[in-house]
Amino acid sequence: MKRRTVLKGAGALALSTGIAGTAWAAKKVKAGFIYVGPVGDGGWTYEHNQGRLAVEKAYGDKVETSYVESVPEGADAERVLTQMALSGTDIIFTTSFGYMDATLKVAKKFPNVKFEHATGYKRAENVATYSARFYEGRAVIGTIAGRMTKSNKIGYIASFPIPEVIRGINSAYIHAKKVNPDVDFKVVWVYTWFDPAKEADAAKALIEQGVDVIMQHTDSTAPMAIAEEKGIIAFGQASDMSAFGPNAQMTAIIDNWGPYYIKRVGQVMDGTWKSEDTWDGIGAGMVAFAPFNKNMPADVAAEAQAMIDAIGAGKYHPFTGPLNKQDGTPWLAAGEVADDATLAGLNFYVEGLKGDIPS
Repeated sequence: MKRRTVLKGAGALALSTGIAGTAWAAKKVKAGFIYVGPVGDGGWTYEHNQGRLAVEKAYGDKVETSYVESVPEGADAERVLTQMALSGTDIIFTTSFGYMDATLKVAKKFPNVKFEHATGYKRAENVATYSARFYEGRAVIGTIAGRMTKSNKIGYIASFPIPEVIRGINSAYIHAKKVNPDVDFKVVWVYTWFDPAKEADAAKALIEQGVDVIMQHTDSTAPMAIAEEKGIIAFGQASDMSAFGPNAQMTAIIDNWGPYYIKRVGQVMDGTWKSEDTWDGIGAGMVAFAPFNKNMPADVAAEAQAMIDAIGAGKYHPFTGPLNKQDGTPWLAAGEVADDATLAGLNFYVEGLKGDIPS
């Protein structure tokens, strides 16, 4: 993927020199964002950028934000992070799992800068972690998919074999299977977060195999557009993608980052920021949903809404036993709920899912 870099805000990533410039900068908190995809992806990065804009709206001239989009995970991320830290940025949000080691490495060199890493698990005194319980949303769309499929074949476009993605596949499958014992999942790994051509090809390949429902854990709107073209149903990823599939999209899991970003930038302003881990879901409003499609049967919509309400109220957990691992060995006994430590490192399929998880 060709790297594209966009900087927002006057002098966002330029070193400030001169007394006047320093005095001006001191009046503001600088918040920087590193994105794995383009802000126009219509999904993951789009929603993180909406969160950045929410920070600007909340704090006005008290804050200056900047971002760099389409930063590859690896050495490029370390270079961009270093440049952003050198520019006087007070808090930097790195918004993809693959930025984890680069974030820790750069944070060690800049102890006075606050860092926040999305979906990671490594923290330091000046590095916090945050994520959303996307698997809660996938339990809901899995239920809808299981009810609405006619071929009993559901396609799942997966990005990388990390715990976040594996959790989502398992959660969607568990709940589709609960309402439709005949359902079969077909998972395609594309090894990218954002590649519209590759995602479109994956969607077409799945449809050729007879799937009539498509889920995705990739960031572009391409699978939704293919679903619309082929007359099957699909679910938006991270953002409302109904503009690309007004008939196809039954709903979308929406990643609502704004309140979290506002809170954490505010804590930098008032000096109360500290390194911690945040993992919120439907109840806290970090996981939300696009409006249900008018073509969704009323009973299915009611069932989905009841699940949203139950999860949000803490009355139901998507990983509740009895559940076995893929090889049939017991995992969770009846009524037992998976603990967060296990879910955070989940590296296996549940019983019934076919195929291997790539290493």
